[in-house]
Amino acid sequence: MTTTRVATPLILLALASAQPLGAQTSLTIYNDGRVLVRRSVPAAVPRGASTQRVVLGALDPASVFSLDSSVAITGLAYDGAVDEASVLRRSVGRRVVFRVPESNDTLSALVLGVDPLRLQLPDGRVTFSPPGLALYPGDVVVAEPAVSLRLESARALDRLRLGYFTRGAAWFASYQVLLGGTEARVTGSAVLESQTLRLEDAEVQLLAGSVGSAQQAAPPMPMQARAAMADEAREKSFASEQRVGEFHVYSLPGRSSLLPGLTTTVALFEPAQVKYQRHYVVHGLLPFWGMLPQQGDDSEAPVEVSYTLERPRKREFGDRPLPGGIVRLFQADSAGRAQLVGEAAMDHTPAGEDVRLTAGTAFDLTARRVQTTYATRRDSTKAGWRTLATADYRVTVRNATDSAATVDVQEERGGEWSVIQSSVPAEKVSSTITRFRVKVPPRGQTVLTYRVRVVW
Repeated sequence: MTTTRVATPLILLALASAQPLGAQTSLTIYNDGRVLVRRSVPAAVPRGASTQRVVLGALDPASVFSLDSSVAITGLAYDGAVDEASVLRRSVGRRVVFRVPESNDTLSALVLGVDPLRLQLPDGRVTFSPPGLALYPGDVVVAEPAVSLRLESARALDRLRLGYFTRGAAWFASYQVLLGGTEARVTGSAVLESQTLRLEDAEVQLLAGSVGSAQQAAPPMPMQARAAMADEAREKSFASEQRVGEFHVYSLPGRSSLLPGLTTTVALFEPAQVKYQRHYVVHGLLPFWGMLPQQGDDSEAPVEVSYTLERPRKREFGDRPLPGGIVRLFQADSAGRAQLVGEAAMDHTPAGEDVRLTAGTAFDLTARRVQTTYATRRDSTKAGWRTLATADYRVTVRNATDSAATVDVQEERGGEWSVIQSSVPAEKVSSTITRFRVKVPPRGQTVLTYRVRVVW
């Protein structure tokens, strides 16, 4: 059976409760928004069977498990419905008092049912709309979500160690790259956003990678307004990293408090000086699959700017796996002010693998391309009929700067095809990609011509 990488459906609440006094908490936040919580809460657990009620906040009740091998959970009951719709359902068959806004008087009504709401007024009439602001009895309102656990314990304990999944927090990596002449200064941070989760004085770990989930996706959770980044005292300055299974876990230094709407950051590594390369790429006109069309119109071809950050092994930056995130590239102007020159998404990158970033489109390097000839013929083969097409292309690359530039014109197509003639040597990068390295003089232009043969 195939495992689908989607988020686990969890019970979503507007606010999760803070942990009870004396609780010890550690948690792991996943890229898809799941949060694995490990809690140790005070509890008088006798040897044998018992029932314990613990306030844990919003959670997925199907995910609760014991972290103590001597304790088995034989059953549980979880009441996490703190919303008004759930309170109304609990009130069916009971009278609820409503405060009438116009007169500020109160009016009681018998709740006959919900979906749709049906209220019987004191004079016997029935309304489908509440007559005012509801004032519910306290015994139908769940103030804090709690779990009632049926346990079997091999020994008496004074604490109960539990694990479970919840939601309400997310994290991503953010990188800043300050480009110099041949080297760049790279910094990286883990950005932790607590949307609805409230946990105090917790050990926090961040897991990078796509952990599969066999459940259906949960409905999207509204994000609260982000607060300013919070500075907290740390025993160490950077997150520590370790490999667990097929993933990488980053442990934040010290302990953290997560509050709804709060965003915190911590550095992933010390600033690194790395060599980098800048590339210019013009993509061709060939469709990846199907027939080769006739295209007679001259068109502009954007010159894509990309950067490669070199990460050789046996260096701190090269030996470190990098979690995926957003990379912003900066370059200093003539006065030394850092200016944003590119922004790109980065996938999870293993140790020793270079980082390749597509940053935008060049301003002073431009290109135009046109198909200049087109011919086809049909052939009969043992496998049936096939079409052979040949076409000539012309790409004109212009350089408005005072420095020479090399622009890669790149054609990519699947199936049977080849370059049979070109004014610049054709380099076979892979079975689908052929590249022409076009050198363009300062304040000048270079014209590339090539002919392709395509079979379909």
